[in-house]
Amino acid sequence: MCRLNTTVAPLFFADQFLQLSTSLPSQHITGLAEHLGPLMLSTNWTKITLWNRDIAPVPDVNLYGSHPFYLALEDGGLAHGVFLLNSNAMDVVLQPSPALSWRSTGGILDVYVFLGPDPKSVVRQYLDIVGYPFMPPYWGLGFHLCRWGYSSTAITRQVVENMTRAHFPLDVQWNDLDYMDAKRDFTFNKDGFGDFPAMVQELHQSGRRYVMIVDPAISSAGPPGSYRPYDEGLRRRVFITNETGQPLIGKVWPGPTAFPDFTNPETLDWWQDMVAEFHAQVPFDGMWIDMNEPSNFVKGSVDGCPANDLENPPYVPGVAGGTLRAATICASSRQLLSTHYNLHNLYGLTEAAASHRALVKARGTRPFVISRSTFAGHGQYAGHWTGDVQSSWEQLSSSVPEILLFNLLGVPLVGADVCGFLGDTSEELCVRWTQLGAFYPFMRNHNDLHSQPQEPYRFSEAAQQAMRKALALRYALLPHLYTLFLGAHARGETVARPLFLEFPEDPGTWTVDRQLLWGEALLVTPVLEAGKVEVTGYFPSGTWYDLQTVPVEALGSLPPPPPAPLKSAVHSKGQWVTLSAPLDTINLHLRAGHIIPLQGPGLSTTESRKQPMALAVALTRSGEARGELFWDDGESLGALERGAYTQLVFLARNNTIVNELVHVTGEGAGLQLRKVTVLGVATAPQQVVSNGVPVSNFTYNPDSQTLAIPVSLALGEQFLISWS
Repeated sequence: MCRLNTTVAPLFFADQFLQLSTSLPSQHITGLAEHLGPLMLSTNWTKITLWNRDIAPVPDVNLYGSHPFYLALEDGGLAHGVFLLNSNAMDVVLQPSPALSWRSTGGILDVYVFLGPDPKSVVRQYLDIVGYPFMPPYWGLGFHLCRWGYSSTAITRQVVENMTRAHFPLDVQWNDLDYMDAKRDFTFNKDGFGDFPAMVQELHQSGRRYVMIVDPAISSAGPPGSYRPYDEGLRRRVFITNETGQPLIGKVWPGPTAFPDFTNPETLDWWQDMVAEFHAQVPFDGMWIDMNEPSNFVKGSVDGCPANDLENPPYVPGVAGGTLRAATICASSRQLLSTHYNLHNLYGLTEAAASHRALVKARGTRPFVISRSTFAGHGQYAGHWTGDVQSSWEQLSSSVPEILLFNLLGVPLVGADVCGFLGDTSEELCVRWTQLGAFYPFMRNHNDLHSQPQEPYRFSEAAQQAMRKALALRYALLPHLYTLFLGAHARGETVARPLFLEFPEDPGTWTVDRQLLWGEALLVTPVLEAGKVEVTGYFPSGTWYDLQTVPVEALGSLPPPPPAPLKSAVHSKGQWVTLSAPLDTINLHLRAGHIIPLQGPGLSTTESRKQPMALAVALTRSGEARGELFWDDGESLGALERGAYTQLVFLARNNTIVNELVHVTGEGAGLQLRKVTVLGVATAPQQVVSNGVPVSNFTYNPDSQTLAIPVSLALGEQFLISWS
């Protein structure tokens, strides 16, 4: 079957209008971010507009990012993908026949077709074109906490202290605009944040990191000589200009502002200098780049926009606000590479690349950048959070397909604001969101100045206990999550993935978008509705073991939760299963045939990385399983390229478990294994042996068919564990 059949409608190629149509082999289409809605798009005359926009997520509106790529699922598990490399404003119209039409306001028709033949291959082929994701620092996978309204270092310090007292893990503390002087980039106010540098140093001393917001718009309001970023920017001609060649002035948080042109090499150097100079004062660890669609509080500029064809094109896609300049800068404004009309959708991508580069120069370690605006290829430089989501059950639920979608697009470091950003959360909602958020690749609790505070310690002890349990589970799984990111970075894989990616031949998985997989092995089935103590999830064919039967808290430094009730494995032929899900539980199942590494959780990754390790081994009916661990120092640049890492493969078969030393060096050589839990052991062992030494204190549970083996082994050395 032809994967790009353009004979279904005429081709249009005019100065400011391009249309290309194709038939589709099926109605199962995903991609075309960023939008709020199901993972699989309706082909019933659905119009998706791509024009990056600062707007709180609502359905049927163009949002923060543009990714003109779709993936089509076909009968038999086949798949293909199509990428239109075009950054202009466009509509993509899905039609019932089924068919699809691209309608762009300019640019060229640069089309890539990916033949798969399966969905995983399509994603990898797409990433071969747009770039594989960056490898995040290990600490970036921990728990992040922020709020617009931490108005001083004293308040920020108190939040960190409260988290510690309540025994909640916290890796990264953030600040919103509150730290700035008059809301200007690369400044801090001397009233509430006079000892800002000391606070960041204290976070470092406690094993934590610090990230703050940086907006692209630069204040232009002060007299000459009063604000170095603007003065230097003028001198070096780094700003986007209007039709007269002067910096275009819009209005953002600090008032009148100019907008850096990140397509200009001089801007990259200026941005790098500003980041480095501020880092010399305040040794921050990462950058949160917001408002980078770019957002503008006036239409176009404070002086309006000229009346020309770029501002009033013959075809205007279905953009929120009705014009291309709504909530952003003039389409006719000028950048070095072209007009903003052509480059608008690339603004967040180019700022992300500049910020990635600047952090490498300033810190000399792996950069951490989280961006709101995105375009194809964004994952090479930064992660993404899904913007100003409402504290509602609807947006808790809709966060799952968005996380899955961005993983398909090569942006695996993605998450929604846990408990919601806008509006007041409820205790039940915040517990359920924390449980789901524990399985976002990027996990941050953040909310609005005008909403009730929602840090985990604000809630009842029962709610806190449920949140601690979820966070302890995340921290125990971080070695596995980090290994998944290695797969994304080095092999073009996904981290959080939809079920159809792993089981494309099972049509029952195709529309499942309220569950997610971590890699191949872990199936997450969250509660997404109020008042529910059961949840129904789809289980593809195979055996799925309840991971709650593998306690690892005793390995770490956090208080252990009450023991979980014993649950039997799910033996599925490809079916929906109803699971018990009391408020303190998120259902997590380990797929037979897989081995995952775990580590004792701590109050930070600095602490947890020192804890001993465990293995969870989920046997198939034939008694086999496989797993992998990647480990390095968690932050050095080029660790993979320099060989400064440890990579292990774990294999189980014939009642034995061994490790293959693919590559061992550095910190990984000292990792200690303290416990092995084998799931699916059908008969009680009479003897367990570890490296030739009998293990007398193993335990076996015949109801769950679980064998727990305490060991004392170096993971960086070959071992053999057997039972008979």
